[in-house]
Formats: sequence, structure tokens, C-alpha cells
Amino acid sequence: MNEQNGFHVAVVGATGAVGQQMIETLMKRNFPIKKLTLLSSARSAGKTKVINGHEYTLQEAKPESFEGIDIALFSAGGSVSLELAPEAVKRGAIVVDNTSAFRMGENIPLVVPEVNEKDLHSHNGIIANPNCSTIQMVVALEPIRKKYGLKKIIVSTYQAVSGAGAVAIEELREQTKAIINGEEAKANILPVKGDKNHYQIAFNAIPQIDKFQENGFTYEEMKMINETKKIMHMPELAVSATCVRLPVETGHSESVYFEVEAEGVSAEEIKALLREAPGVVLQDDPANQVYPMPANCVGSNDVFVGRIRKDLDEDHGFHMWVVSDNLLKGAAWNSVQIAESLINLGIIK
Repeated sequence: MNEQNGFHVAVVGATGAVGQQMIETLMKRNFPIKKLTLLSSARSAGKTKVINGHEYTLQEAKPESFEGIDIALFSAGGSVSLELAPEAVKRGAIVVDNTSAFRMGENIPLVVPEVNEKDLHSHNGIIANPNCSTIQMVVALEPIRKKYGLKKIIVSTYQAVSGAGAVAIEELREQTKAIINGEEAKANILPVKGDKNHYQIAFNAIPQIDKFQENGFTYEEMKMINETKKIMHMPELAVSATCVRLPVETGHSESVYFEVEAEGVSAEEIKALLREAPGVVLQDDPANQVYPMPANCVGSNDVFVGRIRKDLDEDHGFHMWVVSDNLLKGAAWNSVQIAESLINLGIIK
């Protein structure tokens, strides 16, 4: 901590999986912090947390908690963000919100720095962090869109249980143990805690993430569709998604089919483009079975792309496989990266 230079930073939801990753990421990046305030629910307030040898006491998140805060990173659920983010802004803080509360709000930038960093200039105090599955996909697609145009995306996701929180990780572990021991697997969390039915995730695949909407798509699928159009400033873009939960602890995978506008583009040209793209690591060597896998992406801020190939029937169509740590690039790192961009662009001084 540099007491002289830097910013007063608050992390809201400091005890959650993403909140903890936010704190770790701030430390790893040597983010210029003058003072760090850790905010939580009333239940966790008073507990202590040791970070880099300093002991911090968790405080209950209340409107007055944001007095003197410069940057507030929120990851405590949509209801908390809706209640407290405007209070933080009133007191002079810039909020980077990791929930879905503000993502589709008018005049609220929805930002992935590799794609639309300039949108930060039009913030009114709140900046939304997109959905984890959207983030990794647009990081991989943006260089392609810029060079060759983009007219269609069809994505199928294979999402880790950590996206549903620490309780879902615990449920996966307990169910796996139970099944291996020949016992009954109890399901109380997935696919959606607040929905009617719950299914085992161990040794299974659940084609539901979040609740179903009237159009037959889930809320998670609609988030990917609407957020992609907003981030890329392409309301006319054709986007469709199917989101599936797999028994993987951390790391979302995606099979992405996309169509470019340009004629005669080759898979090799797409690979060459992504090899140089910011935030992307190309792992594409089928002859040696080199391709991205969630087990290898955990702990990395990057988006890993491989299996790039031209569609056999559609000349403008391509397929690729995209993998990333959903708690880092999909949440904590993208939030901290936004905060870094605010400094680098001179938006916050």
C-alpha cells in the first residue's frame, strides 16, 4: 500500500469467490491503492482478513461506507448493487459492478477493455462488467470483427460450476464423493437455486443456466446475446446461444461458430490475427493435440483460443474453441482491468 499516492478502493462482497479474486488481482497487479476497504454483509462484518501481512476488518456495506472511496468494485449480488451502487456514486465513487444489475442500462457502459475501452469516457459513475461467458467470447471475436467484419454468431457454452458460487462447487464435490461411494447424490443448488427442480451436476450436463424466459432461451443465453450486441455496438448482429453447466470446477469453455463479412478469408489468416490479439493466447496445433482446456487455464488472466477451422459448407463461416478462467477474465480481472483503464485514460486522477 502506498499511503501517499493511489486511490481509496473498496471491494463489496469481499468474502465471495469473485470478491476474493478481486483482492488477489489488485495485489498481483500492484494496483495503486492508498487505502483498501473491505465491505460485506452484516453476517460477515467484524471478521478479519490478512492481505500481504496487513490485517483488515470486514465492514458492513451501507450507504455511508462509501464516504471518501474513489473506486468501488462490486460483486455481492444484483440486489446489493441496485441498492448501494447509486449511494456510492452520490458520494463520489466510480463503481465497477460485476452483477447483471446495470449491464443493459442506458447510459451505462458495458466494458471489456480489449474491445470497447473508449466507452469508459461516457460513464455516469457506474460501469458494468459483462457476463463471464460473454467476456471471453468477445475478446476472441473482436480482432476478427475489426478486420473481416462479423454478421453471425452461434455459441454453445460448457460452463464451470464456480459460476454459480462456492455453494455449487461444494455441491459438485459432495455429489462426486457420494456417487463414487455408491450413495445417493443430493441436489439443492443447480441448475438454479431459486427454481423448482434441482439436478445432480456430478457426472452430468445440465442444459440450463439461470431461469427460462418466454422465448425458450434462458436468462444466461439472453445475457450473452444482448451483451454481445451492446459491447460491439452492433444491434443488428445475429447472435444465438445455448448455455450448459458441466461438472468442471473452474474455467468456461465455448464452441463458437461465426460468419465474417469479407470474402475468401482462410483459417490461417484468423489464426495469425489471434496470435497477435491483446488478451488472447492461441493454442491451435491439432497434429500435436494442442488446444485449450479449462484445467490448464485456471489462474490465468488470458483467453485461450484453438480448434480454428473453416466451415465445410459456408464460405464465410468458421468454428473455434474458447476457454478462460471465469473467476478471473470472466469477473475479477476484467473488473480490475477496467479500473486500470480508468487511470490510463486519465478518467480518474
